[in-house]
Amino acid sequence: MKKNLIMFLVGAPLFAIILVAIKIYYSAVIWRYQGPDIFFTVNPAENFSSINSRLSKEGIINSARLFHRYSQYKKVMTKFKSGTYKIKHNSNLLEVFNTLLNDKSFSTYFTVPEGKNMYEIARMLEANSIAKYDEVIALCKDREFVSHLGIKGDTIEGYLYPETYDFSANSKADYILKTMVKEFKKKTANINFTFGNLSKEEIVTLASMVEKETGDKSERPMIAGVFHNRLAINMRLQSDPTTIYGMFETYNGNITRKDLLTPSDYNTYTLKALPKGPIANPGLASINAVINPAKHNFLYFVSQNDGRHIFSENYGDHQAAVNKWQKDARNREGKSWRNKSPDEANLVE
Repeated sequence: MKKNLIMFLVGAPLFAIILVAIKIYYSAVIWRYQGPDIFFTVNPAENFSSINSRLSKEGIINSARLFHRYSQYKKVMTKFKSGTYKIKHNSNLLEVFNTLLNDKSFSTYFTVPEGKNMYEIARMLEANSIAKYDEVIALCKDREFVSHLGIKGDTIEGYLYPETYDFSANSKADYILKTMVKEFKKKTANINFTFGNLSKEEIVTLASMVEKETGDKSERPMIAGVFHNRLAINMRLQSDPTTIYGMFETYNGNITRKDLLTPSDYNTYTLKALPKGPIANPGLASINAVINPAKHNFLYFVSQNDGRHIFSENYGDHQAAVNKWQKDARNREGKSWRNKSPDEANLVE
């Protein structure tokens, strides 16, 4: 009887230990992720608890408690770096652990060219599997989110700085937009946003127009000078790109006279001021051009079909330039960098 009691007192704990060991071994080694290869993103500043919980909820690991204990044992709970990692089919818990801790993150170098608007950027993000178009645009138009970023405006337009970014696949839309706005603030930190009576927001708006009007950086102070000259005499800015932006989500690539005569918050053919807000995301060259415009008396410019423009002081000279460079097919054939008809050639009239 005594012997049996001793065997029980010794055997029971030992048996329990064996059962626990088997359970741990099963969860760590035997049990395997049965889904297809999947990209798992560790978000910037995401804590271990969140990472562990998502791994469990998504069925990538069998035991969140074991993953926690093992990470704690290895003293790596704060070592998980943000990024996107490929979890392979049939991975066990230890392999998932090693993937997240030691594998190289899958990142996508994403370049935002100067002059792209938020709709174009959102499309590019989705095309590169970085973020969903609808999610990006929804946040771009979320006034609370925009205000939280310190932007005075209805949308985030104008503040998504054109740069090359290192984003992971399936990144959070808010992280992407915050990163771009942070870069805008960084790059413009030393700029004195002062010119006449224009506010910072108006300067960014005008810079976005300059950005869209010319592909030649050397011309931007000249273009900015034309717009400043017009504003000074309360003359409509009459810029095609602003009108296009106002109908961008339904824009089919063609702009008509009817479009130019239809009032909107962005149609500078009908407005006697700047549009409601930026129409694209300008780079430093365009911002500096607005703050330091070329001094001249020009009020008009027309494309000469190679990315540069002809500037005129009066409407008569301007119309002559339009006739020569836009209505004379010989000067347009095979040259137009915008590929538009004479009525669509970004004329400031």
